[in-house]
Amino acid sequence: MTPRPRKPRKCCSALREFGTVIFKPAGTPLVELEKTILYPDETEAVHLCDGLGLTQQQAGERMGISRGTVQRLVVSGRRKLIEALLAGRAILLTTEERVPVAVSPEEEHPC
Repeated sequence: MTPRPRKPRKCCSALREFGTVIFKPAGTPLVELEKTILYPDETEAVHLCDGLGLTQQQAGERMGISRGTVQRLVVSGRRKLIEALLAGRAILLTTEERVPVAVSPEEEHPC
């Protein structure tokens, strides 16, 4: 059985350009490191809940998804981050699955 395809989410954190941002331990070439990929919806959920202190319900409303989905994304994102940090892996923040969000002038943070 194949997994369900990932649905696009509303993500508008600091990573606004398409591509990949890489964080890695200093002094070790990237080619020698195992890599952990953090998807944009996981990054956004962790950013909203842990970085901005929103509840999972508020984060879900901003992202256009249910509270339960936010909870799963936060758990997955946190797990990936801590495993990568403790194992000395590179962390790749990818932005390729993002849905652009229009910014209105009166809103400082559109999400």
